[in-house]
Amino acid sequence: MTSRWTPGHISPITLQLVGPQSWTEVPALLCYDPTDPFAVRIAFGEGEPDGGDGDDGIAWLVSRELLQAGLEHPTGDGDVRVWPAHATADVLFLHLRAPSGEALFELSRGTVAAFLRHTEVLVPPGSESSLLELDQELDALLSNGGPDSPGR
Repeated sequence: MTSRWTPGHISPITLQLVGPQSWTEVPALLCYDPTDPFAVRIAFGEGEPDGGDGDDGIAWLVSRELLQAGLEHPTGDGDVRVWPAHATADVLFLHLRAPSGEALFELSRGTVAAFLRHTEVLVPPGSESSLLELDQELDALLSNGGPDSPGR
């Protein structure tokens, strides 16, 4: 299997799926790729963070900035919301909503904070835009991915 996803940092994490009468442990991976510097991928049920051939896992892209803010106060709108628990210092809630349903997870605030510190070593906050090749991407889009566009 060939992967196009180039990991910068991967951290295993166990989330607790909060159900109406019980909680279920859900193993996942927090994945950060400096070539997509604004996003953190949360890969559920996957052996590989790219969700390659044969894997039936699910991956969500979440804003790195949203996760960082969610460590301190409720944040997010719509499909992804994050907030710290008031009663327990190491608990972070993650609410994901899709057309097929929604899920509320409880996860370790400390694990997420440590993961984000590693991503900040790779790409300091505020420097994300400098890593993106926006001019090249725009040229490729405007030329319909023609022969003059690099790497297309």
